[in-house]
Amino acid sequence: MAKLEFTTDIQYLKGVGPKRGAVLAAHGIDTVGKLLYYFPRKYIDRSQVATIASLREHDYKTVVGRVIGKGLLKGGKTRLEVVLGDDTGYLSLIWFAGYRYLEKQFKKGDELAVTGTVGYFMGYQMLHPEYEFIGDGTEDQIHTGRIVPIYPLTAELQAVGLTSRSIRKLIKGALDALGDGIVEYLPAEIIKSENLPDLAEAIRHIHYPNDAESAESARKRLAFDELLYLQFLLQSRKFRYKQRDKKFICGRPGELFTSVIDRLPYHLTPGQKSSLDQIIDDMTSSKPMNRLLQGDVGSGKTAVAVLAAVLAIENGGQAAVMVPTEILAGQHYANWKDLLGQAGITCGLLIGSMHAREKKVVAAGLGSGEIKLVFGTHAIIGESITFADLRLAVVDEQHRFGVLQRGRLAGKGDYPDRLVMTATPIPRTLAMTLYGDLDISTIPDLPPGRIPIRTVWRFASALGDIYKYIDEELGRGNQAFVIFPLVEKSEKMDLQAAEEGFRELSTELMPHRRIGLVHGRIKADERDRTLQRFHDGELDMLVATTVVEVGIDIPNANILIIQHAERFGLAQLHQMRGRVGRGTRRGLAVAIAYQPMSDIGRRRLDYFTSTTDGFKIAEADLELRGPGEFFGTRQHGLPEFRLANPITDQPILSSARVWAEKLYGDYRKTRKRPDFLLNHAAIFSTLRADLMSVA
Repeated sequence: MAKLEFTTDIQYLKGVGPKRGAVLAAHGIDTVGKLLYYFPRKYIDRSQVATIASLREHDYKTVVGRVIGKGLLKGGKTRLEVVLGDDTGYLSLIWFAGYRYLEKQFKKGDELAVTGTVGYFMGYQMLHPEYEFIGDGTEDQIHTGRIVPIYPLTAELQAVGLTSRSIRKLIKGALDALGDGIVEYLPAEIIKSENLPDLAEAIRHIHYPNDAESAESARKRLAFDELLYLQFLLQSRKFRYKQRDKKFICGRPGELFTSVIDRLPYHLTPGQKSSLDQIIDDMTSSKPMNRLLQGDVGSGKTAVAVLAAVLAIENGGQAAVMVPTEILAGQHYANWKDLLGQAGITCGLLIGSMHAREKKVVAAGLGSGEIKLVFGTHAIIGESITFADLRLAVVDEQHRFGVLQRGRLAGKGDYPDRLVMTATPIPRTLAMTLYGDLDISTIPDLPPGRIPIRTVWRFASALGDIYKYIDEELGRGNQAFVIFPLVEKSEKMDLQAAEEGFRELSTELMPHRRIGLVHGRIKADERDRTLQRFHDGELDMLVATTVVEVGIDIPNANILIIQHAERFGLAQLHQMRGRVGRGTRRGLAVAIAYQPMSDIGRRRLDYFTSTTDGFKIAEADLELRGPGEFFGTRQHGLPEFRLANPITDQPILSSARVWAEKLYGDYRKTRKRPDFLLNHAAIFSTLRADLMSVA
């Protein structure tokens, strides 16, 4: 086989070609090196797989075999039976739930690895086992008799024949073709001090471990690399920002600030007061503020941010609040324009769907300084938007914006104070590490009088009874949300699900109720009218996608139905739950799950119903989903953790931070970027912009 390099186009690897290469490239695997960083999502120890003949009742085992046949069995309860066979016998796999969907998944000859508890009824069987499609083809040494890697798959990969089996073959071919071309990039002192395997060994053993110990050793090495990269970037960001001096320094709060607080229809909580004091200290110092404000759903972060904006305005400047959705921007504007207007502060709204004429008016007001505070979406950072004197840049739900977007907002001023906010609470020790370039304030309490929301989850088979109960509650004057998931890759399908749900509810199940529909494809003015009608009590129920996930405040809405709840992460479920229970009546959240549902999905919903504490939810979400999805890193500016887990890898993370500080100090002296930084950015190319901006 011809020798390849890390940077060789993936299509030139034997077994790939142009067609498969295009699909792999669409998944971010456009070079041989990136294929080697396509890590297994789990392993099956096929050296320890049980034969069917060895099974005994109550055993919890993994069995590998081929599908011999399948069929729906009628009787007391319809069920799907799939017969699995190996060289020693046959095993029945039984599913009572989701059998129509599952029947389409299996075909004769499929090779499966199944795991579950063995039962006995006219022969050995497993009820609702976990299953994994292994692939097809002739057995060889990389597929049997050893610990076998199982890779993440998509429908697009499978459509061109890329199963876990074929990916294993490609990776083995890549390793053989690279030979000794995997070059170590970490300094020898780090490898020795941290007792890490070298890079070549780690990459080989992450794909083909000799045993569980070698797999974990490889994972730790590669996780260290990921965390070291992150910590180096954070050191750079922190240094770069702290080197600057503000052009203008705010004075302590005066009459305008006090007058706005006096106009608030509520008293600040102790957590709000403490966070506001920390922000005021930052804004009255000579260095630009760079602070993260975190708090649970409904803790009052926006009020703190607006008061910080008032301080900037009182000192002659302007402030901007950038949020992820037009609905939220409009709601903030509507909530604050009159109260601030009474204090003589002119507010503006700037969102993408506004008419060009309206945008020009707001842009002119910002440029002249007439508009002191603007609420908006990413439209605020458009090239045509300038500020007379931006002193405070606020980003709400910061994880939904990329690093560069946040930087562009701050770039509208002369090193303004920066405040980023999140309603996805993060344990403080973890936040200090992951957001090492930010100071952190936390609002731990909720406004007094909030009644805990009752939360339950049910399978879709219970929907009839649930909707009957909701109909009764609507008759008592309550209002309800029904939320459908919206996933980017299947947006069209999900919008159809929301629209079909709306039609079913409004024409069949509750034709006597006033029901509205909102989703991202509906024109903004129509969407806003529907939301306003719901807010004003003119609608009993609102069917929506996750456009209502953040910030929508309807005090009378106290019932929430989340369709396909198994598709959401815990943090997102908790965000949606925050849409209800904001008034005087107790809220009810019902998560509806559909089969097939994974064990993690069940654990997630069990935890969701067990607590309304956002910090506990955040920790559990990190453990269940992994930090990459929790922080939205693929889209929103942090490195995409593939193997590292900041919760369970705290010792690795701490070591990485220490070494990053040393390496960054060396870099500041020599101005030579470390080899690990260049190599890692080549593989994780989504952060190349961050690499180029290293201070």
